[in-house]
Amino acid sequence: MDQADSYLMENIEESIRLEVKTDPEAVRKQALWCGLKPGMRVLDAGCGPGIITSILHEMIQPGGEIMGVDYSEERITYADNHYNKESQIDFQVHDLRHTLDIEDKFDLIWVRFVLEYNRAESIDIARNLTTCLKPGGYLCLIDLDYNCLSHYEIPNKMENILFKLMNKLENEYNFDPYSGRKLYSYLYDLGYQDIRLDLMAHHLFYGKVKDTDVYNWIKKMDMASVKAKDVFDDYPGGNAAFFKDFTRFFLDLRRFTYTPLIVCKGSKPL
Repeated sequence: MDQADSYLMENIEESIRLEVKTDPEAVRKQALWCGLKPGMRVLDAGCGPGIITSILHEMIQPGGEIMGVDYSEERITYADNHYNKESQIDFQVHDLRHTLDIEDKFDLIWVRFVLEYNRAESIDIARNLTTCLKPGGYLCLIDLDYNCLSHYEIPNKMENILFKLMNKLENEYNFDPYSGRKLYSYLYDLGYQDIRLDLMAHHLFYGKVKDTDVYNWIKKMDMASVKAKDVFDDYPGGNAAFFKDFTRFFLDLRRFTYTPLIVCKGSKPL
């Protein structure tokens, strides 16, 4: 597997990071907007460690069924061990770049923070998932836009490094910091009907930031800087100095940081 085929954030603590950063109330709000209801058959595509799948499972009761799929065997094992009480959730290993072979199609397919890690294959993933959806069912795409790039007042030398870093991750690790703005076009091009969008802040940091957010952001920057060490050759002090400077900036109570979240849903034609 080359760099473009590997998950950018892969490390031994990734299941924990994904779990820690999940805001259950935000997930419930987004799921209701997407039309999640009791009794539905749902696919959580790219389910990670399973925490969101378990939240969605609660919301579709009574009578609902949910399958969570992820390409990572480690994440699926974690999900089975932590969120599959009484074996009510069907967790399976599956690469979304390939069609999911199922008999019973889904009323709603949920794809949250997945396409940004599959820049080249995003439209193919949406097309593959369409084959698993019932006519009239909803495909819900949720992702960030301008990811990790909106900070004030960040020094120019650090901001320049961030843009170089994101460019390298795009070209060499298949990461898409601009995934959110593309979601509408995917549904439009695939012929979905009644397409609707919403725009909200996923991150909105000013003043003191919660410890969970500090952990998530520092971990993201740490992993990204490890994957693209050569980007920091012209930064005074190199990778270690940038990481130290960014941490200091992020913990500064004067700092302002935000990341837009775009939620997009469409109905598969009858």
